[in-house]
Order: sequence, then C-alpha cells, then structure tokens
Amino acid sequence: MPVPKRKTSKAKSRSRIAANWKLARPSRSICPQCATAKRPHIVCPNCGWYKGRVAVEVK
Repeated sequence: MPVPKRKTSKAKSRSRIAANWKLARPSRSICPQCATAKRPHIVCPNCGWYKGRVAVEVK
C-alpha cells in the first residue's frame, strides 16, 4: 500500500473541510397571482396567496 510522503498540514486539511460549509441559496419560484419572486410552498409575502386562495390578509 502506498503511504503519504509528508504530513498533511493543518491549513490544507482544514481548507478541504471548510469547502463543504458553503451555504446554498434558497430556491425561488414565481407567485402565479402577483408574479413576484417567493419561496416555494410558502405564502406569498406580497399578496398573501397560497395554492389558489387568499391564505393571509396583506395590507
């Protein structure tokens, strides 16, 4: 079995681990009622519609 020639430095191993800490952007969808961007499966914060009906009264 091959063996590493040198010890992996702390910076190298920590940077490899830190690459997996990136946060993904939340997905977006278009509200069919007012055509603004909103998060999917959530009431539209602009018009208050969800699944074809008014779910929240927005002023």
